[in-house]
Amino acid sequence: MAVCCDLEVDVNGEETFMVDKKIIASYCGRLSKLFGKSTGSARNLKVIFNDFPGGAESFELMSRFCYNNGRTVINPSNISLLYSAAQFMEMNISVSGTHNLLEETGKSLEEMKYWTWSELLITTKKCQDLLPFPNSTGILEKCVDSLIGRITASGEPSPCPSTSSPDSSGARLSCDSRSTESLKNSFSRATWWFDDLLFLSTNLVGMVIEPMVSKKFDHVIISRFLFYYQKSKCYTGTSDDKRKVVETVIDMLCILDWNSVSFKSLFGILRVALNCNIRKCSRAKLESMIGSQMDQATLDNLLIPSPHGMNYSYNVNLVLRFLKAFLHGGISLVSPIQLRKVASLMDLYIAEVAPDPCLKPYNLPSPLSEQDFSIKKLQSKLSCLSKPSSKDYSKPLTKQNAILIHLLVFVKLGARERIKETSQQIVVYARKLDLPTDNNDKIRAHLKGMQWRVTELERVCMKMQAPMTKIMNSRVSRHSSSRSLPRL
Repeated sequence: MAVCCDLEVDVNGEETFMVDKKIIASYCGRLSKLFGKSTGSARNLKVIFNDFPGGAESFELMSRFCYNNGRTVINPSNISLLYSAAQFMEMNISVSGTHNLLEETGKSLEEMKYWTWSELLITTKKCQDLLPFPNSTGILEKCVDSLIGRITASGEPSPCPSTSSPDSSGARLSCDSRSTESLKNSFSRATWWFDDLLFLSTNLVGMVIEPMVSKKFDHVIISRFLFYYQKSKCYTGTSDDKRKVVETVIDMLCILDWNSVSFKSLFGILRVALNCNIRKCSRAKLESMIGSQMDQATLDNLLIPSPHGMNYSYNVNLVLRFLKAFLHGGISLVSPIQLRKVASLMDLYIAEVAPDPCLKPYNLPSPLSEQDFSIKKLQSKLSCLSKPSSKDYSKPLTKQNAILIHLLVFVKLGARERIKETSQQIVVYARKLDLPTDNNDKIRAHLKGMQWRVTELERVCMKMQAPMTKIMNSRVSRHSSSRSLPRL
């Protein structure tokens, strides 16, 4: 059959093809409709495609199918290009009968369940490259479903339900009687797919993670993959790429059970996020996740350097937002053990940051305002304890109530200038409470210790003021003398 090249096709400005109009139009409904509407007998025509899926490579594969009488080799490396081209060019049964590309690729997709893992990865990567084109989403969803099915089928069930993060109390691992080495091997078998899915773009991560969550996949494993993905992508990415990756990972972690998310790894992401200028909503989500597990924090975790350009040492505002997230559900929802841990941590934190001479009250716009629900709960609890007419006045002071006093003292603390006022408040509370002497000696000692520590902090601040004043005066005199005296 004689072949004439009477049609010029410009594909996305990448490459121009000279093809036989009759052959191509016999399989492509889009071109058949276009030429059916054209009038005149021009021999040479030109068609320009600006949004052809897969570009020149995809058009060439489609053309080979047309020139080969509707036959071609379909494999995992080209099926996404052929399928998208067939949809775009309307190569269905109404145009070419039984030999149509859309039907052939559809049959091959039905056999996807028999593909190997590597073949699925190849097809998914090709589909990811076609994401800007809307016709590529259908095959991409099928690939993602197959990938998740393979991961779910090969993953062993966790030893026990994921009720805590891997680096918290260890309860998750201790509930199984198998040896530690066996658990490590089981965990490695559950994470074998981590490296294979690092090619996923930020747009595709959500398509993979959300179905895994809906299918009740282990949240601990999902969170470990997200942290691994973030570290791998941020190691060599640009600042903009790092920002997108961190925002995506935070959004995906937020839909998991927060108790399954590693507290230590959250602080690792926080260090990256503080330098990436991420969205406010993503930052708020990260702070909420950290604050919800604040009872697991250490003093080193909270000693976060202040933002660039600030003259004080530590980012106290960030810690206050963590505390707000910790008390978000109300004080009644926090266990006494958690309150005791956070109260002790705040005691250490105040002792560390209060001596900073650059820390002023206006540096600490506490997010725990008077209108905050949890603060109201604290204040109402304290007011009941401090009023002689209260029904609770005759009850002995419990450890939980002492912790409430401690937390309220921290919330009220604006800077070192208010330490004296805080100390006086503690004395007032201690005097108003009628403490029995039989079971509350420890509580009395704790309150006195709090008062003593606050007094010591005030004394340290007073001692630092004199040396700082001398240093500043010496600097001023040095600068003034250098300007007034001529150089010899």
